[in-house]
Amino acid sequence: MELSPVAAGVIEVELPLWLSGFFVTMLLSIAVFPLVAEHWWESNRNKLIVSLLLSVPVLAYLLSEGAVQELLHAAEEYFAFIVLLGSLFVVSGGILVEGDIKATPKINTAFLALGTVLASIMGTTGASMLLIRPLLRTNSERRHTIHTPLFFIFLVSNVGGLLTPLGDPPLFLGYLRGVPFEWTLGLWKEWFFVSVLLLAIYYVLDTRAYRKESPMDLTLDRARVEPLRVRGLLNLVWLAGIVLAVAFLNEKYIGDLSHYFVREWVMLAMAGLSWFLTPKILRERQNFTFHPILEVAALFIGIFATMTPALMLLEKHSAELGLVHPLQFFWGTGLLSGFLDNAPTYLTFFSVAQGSSQTLQAIHGGTETVLGIPGIILAAISLGAVFMGAMTYIGNGPNFMVKAIAEESGLRMPSFVSYMRWSVMVLVPIFVLTSVIFLL
Repeated sequence: MELSPVAAGVIEVELPLWLSGFFVTMLLSIAVFPLVAEHWWESNRNKLIVSLLLSVPVLAYLLSEGAVQELLHAAEEYFAFIVLLGSLFVVSGGILVEGDIKATPKINTAFLALGTVLASIMGTTGASMLLIRPLLRTNSERRHTIHTPLFFIFLVSNVGGLLTPLGDPPLFLGYLRGVPFEWTLGLWKEWFFVSVLLLAIYYVLDTRAYRKESPMDLTLDRARVEPLRVRGLLNLVWLAGIVLAVAFLNEKYIGDLSHYFVREWVMLAMAGLSWFLTPKILRERQNFTFHPILEVAALFIGIFATMTPALMLLEKHSAELGLVHPLQFFWGTGLLSGFLDNAPTYLTFFSVAQGSSQTLQAIHGGTETVLGIPGIILAAISLGAVFMGAMTYIGNGPNFMVKAIAEESGLRMPSFVSYMRWSVMVLVPIFVLTSVIFLL
């Protein structure tokens, strides 16, 4: 993604607060339509209609106020966002993990632990797309499994991506701004703490759920055991190409060429090679369709468009917020990440911290600084963006994709509101402990 004017502080338009109402309506649509018009909402076309109906008034107002540059940058960010998620979706969809092992609590927990580690290596999207289908297939004989894809979103689609800039889009944006590549590795204690707690909670819940399974279902699960086998390994080459493109094809390494979307064209080329060189039978066997990524694309058109004025207002009035303590940055970044998408939210609070760098250094003197930001403040922003992207379906791109794939497999996923009940009950206490232990 390219840095937006919101991130860069280029804000010249005074916007009315009511303009943010379209974004609130967009969020309410995602939450309410599955409850009141479930069948109608299943169509990606209808999701796109809602996105466009809410986006057009916002775009028209911003254009009338001369905010052309802001809109162009929002469009560039949306394009880069969808290209990254789409290319990882296509390439990882060409890697078939065959087999159906026993769906015991230990095996399920091992699946989640593996995905948590892979998320920092191949990105939360890549790890999610690689493992969600075999995990769902492994648990297909069981009945009490709704908690499994939810914890998968918590761990693999979010928390696991903390350790490298390649793991999660917010951290990559920080890397483009000059945060050293290896800096996020210093957050391994927080990553380990939250990951282990979530895995332990999942193991307890899955053990209780396993005991509720009928003897017939457990017998069927044991009878259908097939050893795991990975096919389509050539896609690891295309996956490496995407990772390298994300890491190096930016302004820092290729200068002005980055303005021609070189990175995005390379990623699209990797996805194209994967699509044409992967035997079709591999995608057919894992029921690969474009429905999940099209759902993300349709919804995030509305999210990116309607959240633009909300982010502009936040940046415009950030000095009035008086943010100086790590806990304020952690919870501020985190809670907004759950509803605004964590990548632009990270950039906003990153800019706020840089703009207040002298004040923050005076308060947190004697600590390391990164680009003028005290390390503990940057850690709070990073932790909030990555961890709390798991608070809602829209907090991070892979969340919706996992939800859509799970529903395609026949699993009835919780609604937007029901998902938040899980995230509040499970994640918020862990985040409170994290903030107390590491940020006070």
